[in-house]
Amino acid sequence: MVLLRSVIYFIFLIPLTIFYVLLSLLISFLPFPIRYKIISSWARINVWLLKVICGVNYQIRGQENIPAEASIIMCNHQSAWETLTLQFIFPPQVWVLKRELLWIPIFGWGLATLKPIAIDRKSGREAVKQVIEQGKQRLENGIWVTIFPEGTRIAPGKTRRYGKSGGLLAEKTGALIVPVAHNAGLCWPRNSFVKKPGVIEMVIGPAIDPKGKDAEQITEEVRQWIDPMVKKLLE
Repeated sequence: MVLLRSVIYFIFLIPLTIFYVLLSLLISFLPFPIRYKIISSWARINVWLLKVICGVNYQIRGQENIPAEASIIMCNHQSAWETLTLQFIFPPQVWVLKRELLWIPIFGWGLATLKPIAIDRKSGREAVKQVIEQGKQRLENGIWVTIFPEGTRIAPGKTRRYGKSGGLLAEKTGALIVPVAHNAGLCWPRNSFVKKPGVIEMVIGPAIDPKGKDAEQITEEVRQWIDPMVKKLLE
């Protein structure tokens, strides 16, 4: 039954995605905030379909911690679920992601219209420099920046060293960092077609002020909040 539900969800997802990609291309001339609001409804519908078809529900805690000004979101990465949900929980945002995602036919075309910071993960310092330069520009324009510090999806219970780009961006810009933790991998495991029924918990932590700290200290403070919270959510 779980497999059947996942198949039905996928059947709905294909035409929905094609429709929104075409829509994103048609409205690419609109200002980013308006374009983002329209296109991000794809994510909201997606999460609703997951609930109705696959029985994947969710609970969000800590929304009162979301600052009024454009900030940096740093979130653990277990699934595709959080990439959807962050879109309608937080204000308009761009993501730091691997450039290969833009090469995916249809999906990548639509993704490119949302101004992501698409990096070559093999380029090392150049990639970090790109995150800082483009991230600063986005923040100055009132657009939030979302970074998954682990760099890739990690199975529940596993940990990985955090990348430094988020901490560096905060250090250089003075922008607040909002740490986010969740356990989405329990219901939607990485690289898995099957979505398991259950309730995903997401917690938004108090904003971290980077003033007076270097990138390493900032990154460690973020890690010290996210990792224990993820562990708690997995218990």
